[in-house]
Amino acid sequence: MPTWTRTLREAGITEPDLRTAYGRQRTFVRRFRTAEYLTVRLLLPARLHPPVIAAVAFMHETDERIDTGTRAARGAALQSWASATRAALDGATATDATLRALVDAADRHPQLRQYVEDFLRGARHEVDYTGFDTEDELQSYVDGYSLPAFMLLVCLLERGDPGEDEVFVRRCRDLIEAMQRIDFLDDLAEDAGAGQVGIPGKDLERHGLSVEVLRSPTDAVRARLGQLVQEQVELVRPRLSASRQLTDLVPPGTRPFITALLQVQKLRLDAVSRKGGDLAAGGARPSVPALLGVLARQYGAARRTRARTTG
Repeated sequence: MPTWTRTLREAGITEPDLRTAYGRQRTFVRRFRTAEYLTVRLLLPARLHPPVIAAVAFMHETDERIDTGTRAARGAALQSWASATRAALDGATATDATLRALVDAADRHPQLRQYVEDFLRGARHEVDYTGFDTEDELQSYVDGYSLPAFMLLVCLLERGDPGEDEVFVRRCRDLIEAMQRIDFLDDLAEDAGAGQVGIPGKDLERHGLSVEVLRSPTDAVRARLGQLVQEQVELVRPRLSASRQLTDLVPPGTRPFITALLQVQKLRLDAVSRKGGDLAAGGARPSVPALLGVLARQYGAARRTRARTTG
């Protein structure tokens, strides 16, 4: 892993104030998104680390601003933050370090601007989120919010044939739907405690379940939940399978990162599948050795790729 100073130099970031702004985002992401931080630092080319970290920090900051309070308060927070972001991207001086880093990343990677706009528009889905009644509502959430958030990150990765952009986005859509469904299963107990879960209400009803009974589950509830979990798992598997094509759509330099992302989701899916109805008591975690194994193998692949490129 290159030092942060060398990383900034390879990305062409030399202005002291910008280096400070990026450094703050690095500290922020390393603290609150440790797994994502390590994956980026170990598996992506160094020149991509600052913009990707800036994008992740911006997403997390946005989520933090719109995650608490009444719907009206969250909507007002989104409007204020979106206005500040757009003004900064349009040339206004940004005093917020998150926005300073984001603007610089967008200047160096112009494709980022449109995805920032898509993400800000889609964040309204998160503000209005109160769970889903139907599968169609879940799909609208994935299209409107989850996918734009994911594209904010992956638009920065080096890509293969530009003629395959449409296929690339479809496969990203497959992957983020899989990731979102896994998140909803993994967060089931916490979400039920907050009064809303990410599994559509119609699916809960088919299994004789509700948010209320998930808060204090009996053995019978856990048994029915186990059936629902396996049903949800089977919805994820084809999306994960289809998203494997992403490794063929990116060049070797970003392939270890994508491969690790796919393999970690497979481990997470297997973990929630094994826990089944006991997800009502808390989330599932893949084994640490398995996760470290993925990271180690792909780090080796990334080093070999860099050696061939520079050799």
